[in-house]
Amino acid sequence: MLTLHHLNNSRSQKIVWLLEELELDYELVKYQRDAVTLMGPPALKALHPLGKAPVLDDSGHLLSESGAITQYLLSRYGGGRLAPDPAGPDHLRFLECLYFAVSAGMNPIMIKVYASAFKLTGSAMDLAASNELECALTYIETLLGDGDWLMGDLFTAADIQMSFIPELACAVGAAGDHPAIKAWQRRLYARPGFHRAIAHGGAYAYAEPV
Repeated sequence: MLTLHHLNNSRSQKIVWLLEELELDYELVKYQRDAVTLMGPPALKALHPLGKAPVLDDSGHLLSESGAITQYLLSRYGGGRLAPDPAGPDHLRFLECLYFAVSAGMNPIMIKVYASAFKLTGSAMDLAASNELECALTYIETLLGDGDWLMGDLFTAADIQMSFIPELACAVGAAGDHPAIKAWQRRLYARPGFHRAIAHGGAYAYAEPV
């Protein structure tokens, strides 16, 4: 049995969603953010030195970081689902999206979060982060083009992982005008797997109506 340690309103919601799309059996251990600080509870730090969610427990072996968890679940339990053919032309694009979702796409958002926390909103650093975030969103818009999903007609784990970027961009007030992303989000939120993830994982503040 897989066990997922899940923090509300965090990227771990994406792993709940991935598990639902893969139709895997798993146990969910829920944690709640502090209502004032929005930090995770000490129990997460006791579980894993990073003190962050998600954390996957597979037969007593712990794995943190959502990108690593996604790749692990796909390689060990995916059976070819939610990923393009590794020998096909979309595989490089798929890998790029998986890692963009947890690195270059997220960096400007975190800078803006810290700028706000330290009362630096509107500073040169904050404005530079806004420009970088707009670049990231424009890239996602370009990747989508006229297709339904990032891989064209194929829904993959990259769609799940990348969906966190425009959600948080909206949360920090920097979503911009990206109609392809908005249409993509409507398709994402219509998926039965998404609704099952919300039912199991709990309310998710970032899935705003689009």
